[in-house]
Amino acid sequence: MSGPVFPWRSGNRFALLCDGERFFPSMLGAIDSAERQVELELYLVESGSCSEALLDRLLAARQRGVRVRCLFDAFGSLKLANAWVQQLQAAGGEFRRYNPLRWRGGLRNLYRDHRKLLLVDERVAFVGGTGATDEFWSARNNTSDWHEVMVQMSGPVVVDWQRLFERQWHATFGVRAWRPREEVLLDRLPPMPSEGQGLARVAYADASQHRDIVQALIRSIRGARQRIWLATPYFLPTWKVRRALRKAAQRGVDVRLLLTGRLTDHAPVRYAGQRYYPRLLRAGIRIFEYQPRFLHLKMVLVDDWVSVGSCNFDHWNLRFNLEANVEAFDPSFTQAAAECLSADFSQSREIDLGCWHARPWWKRLRERLWGSLDRLVVNFLDRRR
Repeated sequence: MSGPVFPWRSGNRFALLCDGERFFPSMLGAIDSAERQVELELYLVESGSCSEALLDRLLAARQRGVRVRCLFDAFGSLKLANAWVQQLQAAGGEFRRYNPLRWRGGLRNLYRDHRKLLLVDERVAFVGGTGATDEFWSARNNTSDWHEVMVQMSGPVVVDWQRLFERQWHATFGVRAWRPREEVLLDRLPPMPSEGQGLARVAYADASQHRDIVQALIRSIRGARQRIWLATPYFLPTWKVRRALRKAAQRGVDVRLLLTGRLTDHAPVRYAGQRYYPRLLRAGIRIFEYQPRFLHLKMVLVDDWVSVGSCNFDHWNLRFNLEANVEAFDPSFTQAAAECLSADFSQSREIDLGCWHARPWWKRLRERLWGSLDRLVVNFLDRRR
């Protein structure tokens, strides 16, 4: 483990907010209540009713004298109009883009800020997988086309979220914004609590400390006794994660994967990940493909341990992206996560070996094609490390 790691904090409170019609009004309401400062770190931001509603709240906060700082990924915010940024800056808001694209940047252009974080007055934090686009939430009719969750939290852990934001905000001044120099807190994963209430920890990934989130996941999977429910829209897990899932299922743990169905924004990624289905199914893992809309949430429930945030647990994310998840032990929060995932399983199509072997030849061909391309890219990147 390289780089700083955050410890467990007790005395926190959580609310799991499912879908944009629930979490965006709460996020905007928190901005409306801000008295000192608002920090916002996002990957996907596009012009539309959602980003305009967000801008209105940020401008109103500036009129009250609140300090406003926005850190958006340069690639993810390409569709955000310059007028949005100009209005914010004209009102005294601070704005930075993470890793602007450069013609001579080469592979450095692949480093992206994939975190989703809102902080208000160092007292409340929102962490999850949303962006500020109309797919996540339409301000016109209070609906969402993408299925997503955010976690609202208060308590001592908010200080760590503030520290993580500050660390990256100041790193954007450097030549390599994805490699902050500040070292803080622990140098290895803290012990996993056996039980608890209101316990939370900041888990994150960047180029200097990229194993925190996935190591915590693997450790939890290896210690699972009852259940492992994992939801992700882009299923390209590392070999260690796949092996840990198979071994857990073979020892009798209820292992379920909630994955995106045909409604997806990156179909080739779905096809490439489907090459793992047969071996996982033979190990006893249940695979569900979500049907109503695009499943964009990233959430893991292992016994009573919950991890929610921006990380898809795929090899691409863990190589190039800044990620952030909240890990929690709390009975009511665990119950909320279990109810959310149970509802999603009921709206999904379960894949079994019988129907998988019966799929037509053209589906087999596209899985092999995109799976082979994915392996080629991974092997190329491994040689350059």
